[in-house]
Formats: sequence, C-alpha cells, structure tokens
Amino acid sequence: MKSNQPVNLTLYRWAGKWGPFSVKISCGECALTHDVIDDTLANELAGIDVNVVVKDWLDVWWEPLPKGGWHAPIVMVDGKLVSQGVALNRGLLTQAVIEANSHRVAVKGNHLFGKDGCPHCVRAKEKLERDGVPYEYHDVVKDAAAMYEMISRVKPIIGEKTPVTVPQIWLEGEYVGGADQLINETTLPGASAQTA
Repeated sequence: MKSNQPVNLTLYRWAGKWGPFSVKISCGECALTHDVIDDTLANELAGIDVNVVVKDWLDVWWEPLPKGGWHAPIVMVDGKLVSQGVALNRGLLTQAVIEANSHRVAVKGNHLFGKDGCPHCVRAKEKLERDGVPYEYHDVVKDAAAMYEMISRVKPIIGEKTPVTVPQIWLEGEYVGGADQLINETTLPGASAQTA
C-alpha cells in the first residue's frame, strides 16, 4: 500500500568533523548498514516510498541525541531510533518502515492475514469463499512484511498488551477482527443473508 508521503530514514555514519576531530573514511559497520538499507529497500520494502538521508555523525552529533542515538551507525525512521552501534538488522528496518508506512496509508479492499495450519484461518477463508467475497491472503509466517503490516495495524486497535493472533481480517478497508467476528458478527460485502 503506497502513501503520498514518504517514510523518512536517516543514517548517521561515523564520519565528519567536530572541533579537532576529523573522520574522512566511514566505519565498516556504517558502510555495511548503508548496503543493508539499499538492499532491503530494493527487496522487502519495494513499493514503499522511503526518503533516505545519510549524514556524517560528527557534523550533526546533537540531532539524534534526544531520541537516544549516540553511537554510529545510527538509523532513525521517522525520528524513531531503530538501530545504533552495530550493523543494521534488516528485520528491524523492515518492521520500522512498514510500521511508519501503515500510519500513512489506510487499508483498502479485503484482506485476511493468517498462516498455514491455522484452523481459524481455514474457517475464515471458507466463509469468505462460500459467500463469494474476494480477498487477498497474506501468510504472516512465510512473509515477514505481512507479519509487520498486520501487527502495526492491529496493535493500535486491540492494545499493546493484547496478543495478536491469526486470522486478522479487513473487509472493504474496515477492521473485522478474527474468524469468530467474521462468522458471527459481520455482514459481508455483496452477500445476502449470512449463515454461520
């Protein structure tokens, strides 16, 4: 799902000048972090608009400090500290960017987030298919981006302390909940009288 407003990603690398200190060659972890960012944007995050800015940390060391960033390489997504002091974990980056993007883009259409072997997912799929409701299925085990998308959209609805289970369902962009809510409480789009 695409937004009109890009997600902002800032990499502060160990380079720059402050007082008598001058670093002209970026550290190996900073270079590796930059490579991880480029590759993750091209693969896991393809289709999400991300504005990447690379800054020399010694030139602007005070910028990330209020968010807890003090040890390059520092990666921030929309002003939130994602990683520092080590080469970037691409899963953390993927999760942070998808979460930031989900706050910009509303869900459209019909979506079922689930996993293989889940009996509740099977019940939900059967209900949608029996009633002729087209939907997009997202396997949250096989597709990490689907997992991050689901969690970032569900947690604000159900609360931080409530565990996220599958399936999680949206119909015509509106959150339904799980299989029980779909089967017992929801009037399906385009369907006549429902049976459980």
